[in-house]
Amino acid sequence: MSDQRPVAKTVHFVSLGCPKNRVDTEVMLGHTADAGYKVVAEAEDAEIIVVNTCGFIGEAKQESIDAILSMARFKESGSCKRLVVAGCLSQRYPKELADEMPEVDHLIGTDEVGLIADAIAGKTSRVHVAETPRFLYDDLAPRRPSMALHTAYVKIAEGCDRPCAFCIIPKLRGPQRSRTPDSVVREAASLAAAGTREICLVAQDLTTYGTDLPDAKAPGAPELSSLLAQLAAVEGLRWIRLHYAYPTAVTDGLLGVMARESRVAKYLDVPLQHIDDAVLKSMRRGHGSRLVRELVERVRTQVPGATLRTTFIVGHPGETEQAFERLCAFVREAELDRVGVFNYSHEEGTTAAILPGRVPAKEIDARRRELLRIQREISRKKQRAMKGQEIEVLVEGPSDESEYVLMGRHEGQAPEIDGQVYLTLAGDQAPKAGDFVRARVTGSAEYDLSAEVVEILDAVRPQAQSSAASPARRPGGHLRVV
Repeated sequence: MSDQRPVAKTVHFVSLGCPKNRVDTEVMLGHTADAGYKVVAEAEDAEIIVVNTCGFIGEAKQESIDAILSMARFKESGSCKRLVVAGCLSQRYPKELADEMPEVDHLIGTDEVGLIADAIAGKTSRVHVAETPRFLYDDLAPRRPSMALHTAYVKIAEGCDRPCAFCIIPKLRGPQRSRTPDSVVREAASLAAAGTREICLVAQDLTTYGTDLPDAKAPGAPELSSLLAQLAAVEGLRWIRLHYAYPTAVTDGLLGVMARESRVAKYLDVPLQHIDDAVLKSMRRGHGSRLVRELVERVRTQVPGATLRTTFIVGHPGETEQAFERLCAFVREAELDRVGVFNYSHEEGTTAAILPGRVPAKEIDARRRELLRIQREISRKKQRAMKGQEIEVLVEGPSDESEYVLMGRHEGQAPEIDGQVYLTLAGDQAPKAGDFVRARVTGSAEYDLSAEVVEILDAVRPQAQSSAASPARRPGGHLRVV
């Protein structure tokens, strides 16, 4: 990259997809700011626009294409001089995008995060996409937050070696590669010093963390449970949240750390995907229904009060009506706390794409609606049972519905994917974003709670509060970075 700094050119970022992609966007933001560019919140104010795309499933691909075309209109109007497309869609379809979207000036893949400043400056080839991604950020990467500072995602590993039939991620993100424990802890400590109270650990598979490091087979080798113990000692953190644990790799050691470390949130995100043995086999998940049932029981026994989140895929090739009914019966029986449901997406390049037994799209939609209906009833019941309880809540700021109400989340609610707690104040209480409060639940809906603040438990440090960034969102889930 050239040492010559630009004359304050303006750049706007649109970030799509998962939290792992958001981390990449924040690293690209850091490189962009370090190169002397000014990041702006509105696309119409930008001379350069970057769209960090998702290419995981059909809906995500379409959203990315729509976002690219939407941003390309600013080139037509003359305000935008360069359009850069990054991320998973570029990684997956570099030639197709280059051929079909002449309005895109540069395409970079998931391995080129560190080259964003060169792409913005027009100093890379039009298509710059490595065949096998190897990029892995660390604590030295220039990362600029795009969320309020009290919450941050920390990616502890990149890529995946799992052979799941329906998944294209290993081809988009490359093989498993873990950061060193020291790097993760240093980043967490830096975030905490800046005012972060909650970190959400993300990876394609948290539970394979460390298995690829040089000393992976040595006694005391790094693993997720030992990393959590180190993170729990970081001063200033209050919640350490786990996302994307693989069912076969949730060990008793991991559950033990969750149970005894007060800073490790009693929250576990485990994508179960299905319960039917034949479907699990065709998905190439490496386990059957018995392990799934035993896992749910182990989590609830070893980590009392834990919130268990999962996702299921409906309509996978070979999913019969009977298999779907078994899934419905399991959801009723298990009464899981949080459930997301995805329609099977036919993705070229995956093993599932060549399997027989395709389920019609209309039937897939119907199955998704039915499974969500079942879970809504379970969620309503669980939410109603919380009325009168006192809970700890992380305050996130003013409600988007009323200036007289605050909103936040309790330990069982992860950012962006779970519900909210809407807080009313009693007396002269004045909690701020980043504060932890004790609140009494007064009402409930399907996914949200209402509660009255009882007391402030742990106030954010003034210097962190004053420097906290304000996240802003575009309609449809896009991210505006300010």
